[in-house]
Parts: sequence; C-alpha cells; structure tokens
Amino acid sequence: MGETWTVLRILQWTAGHFAQKGIEGGRLDAELLLGYTLGLDRVGLYMNFDRPLTPEELGRFRQQVQRRAGREPLAYIQGETEFWSLPLRVGPDVLIPRPETEILVEEALKRATPSSIVLDVGTGSGAIAVALSHELPGASVTGFDISPGALQVAAENARRNGVQGRLKWIAGDLARLPAGPYDLIVSNPPYIPKGEMAGLMPEVGGFEPHLALCGGADGLDCYRHLARQAPGCLRSGGWLLLEVGAGQDNAVRDLLDRAGLTETFCRADYAGIGRVVGGRLSDQDI
Repeated sequence: MGETWTVLRILQWTAGHFAQKGIEGGRLDAELLLGYTLGLDRVGLYMNFDRPLTPEELGRFRQQVQRRAGREPLAYIQGETEFWSLPLRVGPDVLIPRPETEILVEEALKRATPSSIVLDVGTGSGAIAVALSHELPGASVTGFDISPGALQVAAENARRNGVQGRLKWIAGDLARLPAGPYDLIVSNPPYIPKGEMAGLMPEVGGFEPHLALCGGADGLDCYRHLARQAPGCLRSGGWLLLEVGAGQDNAVRDLLDRAGLTETFCRADYAGIGRVVGGRLSDQDI
C-alpha cells in the first residue's frame, strides 16, 4: 500500500482486492473491517473519507485485510458477532450463529413458560441458550456440548450478557443426553452430509469447526440420536425443536413421528426453506 492512505482511498483499494480474491460484498467487508480498526461506524467512515490513516492504524488494518483475503470469516477476525440483538464472542471453537437460527428461538419462546426447564444440545457459542435466558429470566437453561472450548466461549457470552446466573453448562456427547425432564429441548446440531463437506464455502469449510458441521453420511446422525432420546428426557407436553438443513425437514419430521412425538410441524425460514422441525410429547405417552 502507498505512502498516504485516506479512508476513501483504502476502502476503494480493499474492495477491489477482495473482489480479485472472489469475495462477494467486498466493499461492505472493507467498511466493516476499517470501522472496526478505527472505532467508527459506517456513517463515521463516510464523514471522514479524507482522513489519513496513521502507520499504526494502517498496519492493523493490513493484517485484517490479509486474513479476510485468505477467506477467514469476518466474525472471527473481529472476534464477535450479533445474535438476537445480543453481542456474542466467537472464535474457531464455535460456529458463527446464523440469522435463520433466530427462528428456532422464536419457536421455543412460543412454547415456553416463564419457568421452563430447557436443554440446548450442541450449544456452541451459547447463542440459543443465552437468547432464551435473556427472554425468560425465570427459566432454567442448560447448554450441552462435547467441546470444552465451545463451553468456555458460551460461558463468556452468558457473562457478557448478564445471564450467567441463570445458565449452567454440561460437557458430553449427544449420544447420551443429560437426564431431564425438560419442558423444551432445542438444538441446531451438525447436519452437513459427509460427502458435501469438501464443497463448503472456504469461509465455512476452512475455518469453522468440522465437529459442529458434519452430520454423518446423510447428515441425519444427530437427529436420530435426539429423536430416540427425546421421549425419555421430555416432561409430559414438552417439545423437541430442531434446526435442519435445506431439504432435511421431511426426513427429520419422519424421525420425530416414528419416535412417537405428536403435533409435529415444520416452519420455513424467510427464504422459504424448511428450517425448524418440532414435535411434542403428549400426555398419554407418559
């Protein structure tokens, strides 16, 4: 990069550089990274187009540009993201929460009571657990994950959002869920078929934890475990609510039906893709 770099000049250069690297939305990424470096929002950048960067600012920004050009996700570079309008720390130990997962939170809140007992299976960053605890101060929410590193991130996110006293964290494999009974079991489990892992976007396949992505040969291994155990872990009238991958809704709903859950349903996301599948343990099943 040259000798004198103003905000506008470096944004233009970075957007072009990202485009050459095949990164869509490169201008937005450039603005977000530069805003993160300078402590400015996008409006602040526009009001300071003629401002030159100091050598120290330029050095920090250059490092971030190199990481993004290598296809590292923006959220990992900044170390944080937002979910349910809450700030969350993220890093290589956890998936970056997606907006469509907020639909799972919405469906859980429809069925929760102020004192619900909730299990979040594969909690990762704790996004779902923290969001539910934030909305339900009287609820008891447990986050469950096989990764100690993920549980550390989740606990930090609970502290960051002032809900640490309402949550507990348990390490373990979802092949054996913690004993209930629960009013709600929610999960966004790994659901990418093994054969599709190599074709994931570089930002996903190259950086996000494969343990949280790969769902076995057909992507349904975790759903089988959850459907099999749910009747023994749910309270009478309790719900199992699951996020699913594109095209998996009918297969997962069938698993819930065969497990004896009732009132099974599928809700589509805002792109029309079946995204949340759920079922209820009826009173007569107890």
